[in-house]
Amino acid sequence: MDAAQERRVRAVLALGGVPQSDLADGVQQVRLRLLERTASGQEAPRDLSAWAAVVASRLAMDWHRARRRQERLGERLAALRAPAGALGEESSVRSLAMARGLEELPAARRQVLVLRFYADLRVRDIAEALGVPEGTVKSRLHTAVRALRARLHEDGVV
Repeated sequence: MDAAQERRVRAVLALGGVPQSDLADGVQQVRLRLLERTASGQEAPRDLSAWAAVVASRLAMDWHRARRRQERLGERLAALRAPAGALGEESSVRSLAMARGLEELPAARRQVLVLRFYADLRVRDIAEALGVPEGTVKSRLHTAVRALRARLHEDGVV
């Protein structure tokens, strides 16, 4: 990409609401996509500038989706950490038991559980992000939920 195309990509990202601090990363992502396209044997886009602008607009949308996911996750985690008076003693006990149960899970199971139920990702998206088959994600989720449920029963929470 030449300087003019880079400026256009930056402009598209900025107009898409990506903060100034993330624009350089966005430009690098567009370059990376172009390299991946070339490496996979696809021919170069006829209008590189237009192609880069479309990729940049998709990156801006992805940035907003990720930000919303992070905000929802933050809200959920804040609710878990809220003082007992705000949630009620029963909810506070349940939250503590959940936190302990999550800590006891093996990292791979805890990871899929958090991605599925706290980050609100679909099984397919989790599998893609982790580079494992969907069946593996489903198996880990099933095992993690079962272990967490057993832990909550042991603690007398549910």
